[in-house]
Amino acid sequence: MKLETESESRNRDGARGAAPIGPPTRALVVGDEEAMCALIKETLESTDIEAVTLTASAQAADHFQDTKFDVILVDLCAPPVEANKLVQRMRHFGFNRKTPIIMMSDDLRPRALSEGFRAGATFFVYKPVDRAHLIRMLRVTRGSIQQERRRFRRVPVRAKVRVRCGERSTDGETIDLSLSGALVRVSETFPVGSPIEIKLYLLEGNPPVAGLGSVMRVMNNNQMGIQIDRLPFAESGRLQDYLLPLAAI
Repeated sequence: MKLETESESRNRDGARGAAPIGPPTRALVVGDEEAMCALIKETLESTDIEAVTLTASAQAADHFQDTKFDVILVDLCAPPVEANKLVQRMRHFGFNRKTPIIMMSDDLRPRALSEGFRAGATFFVYKPVDRAHLIRMLRVTRGSIQQERRRFRRVPVRAKVRVRCGERSTDGETIDLSLSGALVRVSETFPVGSPIEIKLYLLEGNPPVAGLGSVMRVMNNNQMGIQIDRLPFAESGRLQDYLLPLAAI
């Protein structure tokens, strides 16, 4: 990806200042260089983006598994193999499997680029990254961010639900529902991390929407936050058709 020159950046953005990226956004910044992370944090906050900065990449897992971010920026100053493993973990665990990830690197080898994308990066930017270019890159991610927000937007819904974990099953009802998960009130809860099968009985007389997922939270001994990891295409379409009119109310 080619970066614009400093003069081009000034001509395009200097006179106008930094326009807001959009609605308030939350970002995770991971990198081992404090100066680089500080620059990114300052840039993000100047565009009304809340930034959580980690200068020890080993701490990142505690954040991206339990917290939903709108965008993640990873500085590959750390050993590339470890940075790529970190991105792979983001794509396989927790709430950020489809969150836009911007990887930044000064490694100009084509192999570094391909390995970054293979690990799960959405965008790859060569360093040094100036402020104006970073703001434009964040604007490019805006479509992905809004799509993720729609996926995670929870709608208050009361519908019968059945959750199965192994040979055990529990019945109850949803408290709220999104395209990617549900908060349910049930007669029995399962431990956090348990793989589950969920069936949502949305409309009387219709077969349930069925998918696979995992338990993300347990609350008050009778509520579970469930992330729906795998939903067949047809089932996803049915769930979307059900939720979209409710989300518009």
